[in-house]
Order: sequence, then structure tokens, then C-alpha cells
Amino acid sequence: MKKEIIISGFGGQGVLSMGKILAYSGLMDGKEVTWMPAYGPEQRGGTANVTVIVSDDKISSPILSSYDVAIVLNQPSLEKFEPKLKPGGILIYDGYGIINPPVRKDITVYRVDAMDKAAEMKNGKIFNMIVLGGFLKVCPIISSDGIEKALTKTLPERHHNLIPLNMQALEEGGKIIVKA
Repeated sequence: MKKEIIISGFGGQGVLSMGKILAYSGLMDGKEVTWMPAYGPEQRGGTANVTVIVSDDKISSPILSSYDVAIVLNQPSLEKFEPKLKPGGILIYDGYGIINPPVRKDITVYRVDAMDKAAEMKNGKIFNMIVLGGFLKVCPIISSDGIEKALTKTLPERHHNLIPLNMQALEEGGKIIVKA
């Protein structure tokens, strides 16, 4: 198994954190991983993205020109990465940030209304974990145990009390993702 994933959205949406948690969870599950963020002045408001590869085998290069999965959280990201998905790939988007939905017919498209669910749960900071939960529902490449271990390792100890909320957000994301 090998999944080449791009996660993209506005800076501040937790794109880089989502990629980091995904990559670290892969490590916790004993997989080979790469994590390659791309941002600059866009870190706070512009578009940021991260490439994550999770594989059972060695990864030859972290640099990709096409992807198995694209998780897009805003319109510019959709326009940039929808064409770069491999035929048969998976595209996941949050309905809140997309005005013109995906048009390709040779990929599987899912919608996860994570922004709405985060508002319902009264915590905008769990938005990215809801999206990640939706992704893991349709593409279960890592375990929830791996995610919990990754959160324990990556979150500062003063935030460990938020791990149950993050795990709940992951679960909620799996419940609300739908085929578009």
C-alpha cells in the first residue's frame, strides 16, 4: 500500500498540522512516510499545502507531480490540484470553502462539511481533525490508535487534555463524509 496525498487550503486552517499528524500517525503504525510542507507568506491567509506519502515500502522521492488523494479546503486549492489527481483518485473537499464543485468524472469525489460540524461542536480549531476523520473513513491508511499516539507526541503536554476532543472530531468526520 502506498498513498500519495496533497492537502491544501488557506493558511490557518490547520493544513500543515493535518499533514504532520497524518505523517506522524503513519510512523506510529510502522509505515514509511514523507511530509513536505509548502508555504511562505501565505501561512496566514494565503494558500498553503503539504504533501504526505504513506507507504508500506521505502519511498524513493517525496516530490510528486500527481496524487492519489487531494484534500482541498478552498477554491484556489481545488483549481490547482484537481487536475493533478491520478485517474481513479480521490478528492475530498469541505463544502464551506468551495464555490464551484469538482468536475472530473474519472475520480471519486467526497464532501465533508467540516466547518459546519466544527461550529456545531463549538470549536473551530478541530476543523482539520474533522476533515482528517472523513479522509480516514474513505481511505483507512492509518489506525486511530496511531493518531492518538501521534497527538500525544506532537501536541505540547499542556494541550494533552484536548486529545479526547480531537479523537471525537476524527470520529465525527467519519460520520459526515458523503460521496458528492
